[in-house]
Amino acid sequence: MQRIAALLAALTPGAAAAQASAAAGLWRVAATTLVTPEALATGGASSLWSPAQFAPPGRASLSLEIVQTPNAVSAAGLLATARLRVRPIGELGLVYGSMQVADLVRTTVDPTPVDGGIPYGTRELGLNWTLTTGGTTLGATVGWEHTRLDEARSDRATCDVGVRQALPAGIWLSVASHLSPLTTDQPQHEFYGGVEWGIWHGTSWTGSGQMTLSLRYGATLATGLAPDHQFGLGLALADVLALDVKVVREEDYGLVGWRGSAGVRIGIGPYRVRYARDTGMNDLGSAYRVGLEALLP
Repeated sequence: MQRIAALLAALTPGAAAAQASAAAGLWRVAATTLVTPEALATGGASSLWSPAQFAPPGRASLSLEIVQTPNAVSAAGLLATARLRVRPIGELGLVYGSMQVADLVRTTVDPTPVDGGIPYGTRELGLNWTLTTGGTTLGATVGWEHTRLDEARSDRATCDVGVRQALPAGIWLSVASHLSPLTTDQPQHEFYGGVEWGIWHGTSWTGSGQMTLSLRYGATLATGLAPDHQFGLGLALADVLALDVKVVREEDYGLVGWRGSAGVRIGIGPYRVRYARDTGMNDLGSAYRVGLEALLP
């Protein structure tokens, strides 16, 4: 609810602060397809939300994901990452994200559209670093974000950080920031927190491989918005199959709403295929995300 509301509110051009709101609104819409709390997201293009990513199984990894929202929103995006293990400093990676809104028509006092649409989109390019030592994973992403809303353009440097910590009894704690500007005149910070508990590990049948059932909770704190509370459940069968569901409690203008998302990840040799979809809100329809990740030996 508030993710869509933030996007629609950002469509009204204003001062420079509106540019930061416009970019933040688009990234929040893209996040509706995440099937885990942002702080706990791993693999694929998850480093766009959580800089502290686990090391890839092999020497490197490449991923490409596409985000598509319903026609009522008409936003689409491309997310891409490339990561390389560089001993002893950890993993280095490139992170790219692009979100655009189409079909914004320009009108005057007459509701009839005039020639030319209203361009609205944002792009982010960053350098990611992660390091795992013991049960602690540290991550940071330094990047540059460009946003355009009609004839107004803005550019800003960003610096995000994240930490994951393993605790006894199969518990993980994680915190992260998202697209935090290096300047404070247009604050559009987001902060994520999450906890994951592997409540069961074992095998369901002979040769099934290691299975893990996990419970998750996460919270999102965003400038100018009420906190989100996220509850999730995940089932992973080794590296072959993973099923995840998440429900989110959102509060917008004093109204509380619930939405959900679900996704599946299938491992085929060195490839990981991902598909995720949210349940949609207010009859707007569902957004979805599809992706392919290649693990290089």
